[in-house]
Amino acid sequence: MNARAETNVDRGVDGAAGPAPERAGEVIFAAGLVKQINTSGLDSAEGGASVLSILDGLSLRVATGESVAIVGASGSGKTTLLSLLAGLDLPSAGEIRLAGESLTGLDEDGRARLRAGRVGFVFQSFQLLSGLTALENVMLPAELAGHTDAQARARRSLDQVGLSQRLGHYPHQLSGGEQQRVAVARAFAGEPRILFADEPTGNLDLATGQRIVELLFEMNRARGTTLVLVTHDSTLAQRCRRVLTLRGGRLHE
Repeated sequence: MNARAETNVDRGVDGAAGPAPERAGEVIFAAGLVKQINTSGLDSAEGGASVLSILDGLSLRVATGESVAIVGASGSGKTTLLSLLAGLDLPSAGEIRLAGESLTGLDEDGRARLRAGRVGFVFQSFQLLSGLTALENVMLPAELAGHTDAQARARRSLDQVGLSQRLGHYPHQLSGGEQQRVAVARAFAGEPRILFADEPTGNLDLATGQRIVELLFEMNRARGTTLVLVTHDSTLAQRCRRVLTLRGGRLHE
């Protein structure tokens, strides 16, 4: 094995020999991830269903407290990878361990229990509940995690993102940037061990985006929160300890 392949295997990036077994201190471990989707069209030459391969034997390991940026072309599978690592979706093949527990054999409820109190997720498309106010949206994950001070946590998080005057507003009463800030506050409120962020500043103006970025990295520094983010912003990516490129269904350092 050459020196480059050894480095990739040791750091949990795709290499010819594949990843070594999970080690102590790793909060995310993925090996041999495959994600394929059966498309609705038929392959006229073969007469069978077409299969779209998004991830192809991808491997990754992330240490507790690390910050990792995942970059790549649009459509390369970055959001799909985050969803798999967070247990929001299931791979076609491969192994994922989150906070030392395997996601592979868990049903949807089991994966939700594993995420509760451990994982925060900032979605590119907000994913706010339309029937809940900003405050209620942010309180929800803290309540599900069993925090008795869920409302205080939610108010503090909304204040951090500059929305203390919008607590009683519903998503349809908020601008796109305000909805993104609610989504970020929701991710912060539970003080998660792992924070996944999908284009966290994509819908924000420059000043608000900078505030959100500082909050993300403050959590990483002060609380030891592991940060894994997808971004097209090279400046944001370079603030992370590692920058990985998703290309051809695999990660490259």
